[in-house]
Amino acid sequence: MPRVRQKPTKNQPRAVPKTPLVLPPMLPLDDGTVTTPVTLAMIQALIPLGLRAVEEALLAEVEALAGPRYARDDERSAVVRWGAQRGSIYLADQKLPITVPRVREGQGRREVPLATYAALQTPRAQDVGLFRRVLGGLSCREYEAAAEAVPEAFGLARSSVSRRFIRASARELRQLQERRLDDAEWLVLVLDGKSFAGDQLVVALGVTATGEKRILGLVQTASENKRVIASFLRELGERGFPLEQPLLVVLDGAKGLRAAVRDVFGDGVQVQRCQWHKRENVVSYLAKQDQPTWRRKLQAAWAHPAYADTKRALDRLHRELRLLNESAAASLAEGLEETLTLHRLHVFPELGVSFKTTNLIESVMARLEAKTQRVTRWRTSDQKLRWCASALWAAERQFRRVKNYRHLPLLKHALQHRLSLTHSAAA
Repeated sequence: MPRVRQKPTKNQPRAVPKTPLVLPPMLPLDDGTVTTPVTLAMIQALIPLGLRAVEEALLAEVEALAGPRYARDDERSAVVRWGAQRGSIYLADQKLPITVPRVREGQGRREVPLATYAALQTPRAQDVGLFRRVLGGLSCREYEAAAEAVPEAFGLARSSVSRRFIRASARELRQLQERRLDDAEWLVLVLDGKSFAGDQLVVALGVTATGEKRILGLVQTASENKRVIASFLRELGERGFPLEQPLLVVLDGAKGLRAAVRDVFGDGVQVQRCQWHKRENVVSYLAKQDQPTWRRKLQAAWAHPAYADTKRALDRLHRELRLLNESAAASLAEGLEETLTLHRLHVFPELGVSFKTTNLIESVMARLEAKTQRVTRWRTSDQKLRWCASALWAAERQFRRVKNYRHLPLLKHALQHRLSLTHSAAA
């Protein structure tokens, strides 16, 4: 009985073709020389890596155009995501199916073409250089992985690739660790810690008076320890970051971070606790069916523009929670005033969208995780830091100014005024 070939369902991804590639026996390199013949096995091994690298490139281009996925108002762009569609690309001379993300103009329906996708629409049987750049130029991790799997396909020795990557990532780490910070006026510091490969990685991001975001540094530690974080902050000061002038510090609520900030910056600092983290901590104590309702209640309370109205609404919710769940009520009360710092400074309506949460740095940490999540074994601590530094530099290259940055002079004046009141009270 003849076999009937079944058509794939609508949502079923199409498998990568396994037909052998038709390639010339000798492949030219970028410098005009030729390689030895590339075996079919090598090319077949290279295809999945190429597809993964292309997908990563498409997502990176979309993020550069439309901002991070699930971004809040401070990260919105004139270009927005518009779903995805099936498409195809050519790697070398092989046509392969791929899912292509789409973007369009935010104020209209005109689609914005992706340059990466357009560049891969034509067969390039002779252009091994393009294939190599797609794999290597976009992600050091993918480049190293591909080169280790099939180095001959690139015309490069495995050891050469490794040495190149180590030198490049070491240079990026050194530049980040030695970066001067006295060339700008800083108003905001955002700190966040993340579990990473068995350690805790703490990253510092700064916002200037003109709204520009920069990665200030990173530290690898066993935990968010006050002593380690304080030493890290003082090291930022040695590179020019202000430790004595008025400053807003945005945190997620980790005790080690808060204690270190208070210890290093003293009276000049105003701490804004992340409202999103506080809300999620509170609702985590509640029954699952109650959580959506309380998320809405808490969000509505924090949304009041004036401090007095917000505090009154939160106090009322605290009383309700005490009748429902004492632990949730205690979680809300802990550090509550620090979630209202922007309200107390009278800048919440103008700048709350940018600084009421740690979203500015959360998107950076998500990007770092995406760049390193496929690494299954880290050989040395230096390797971890080098790869993280490379990912952080890549993230910074796509930074835009914070939303409503033109209102930052209001924050500067409010911070200075608050510090003067503190000094007057102390006197």
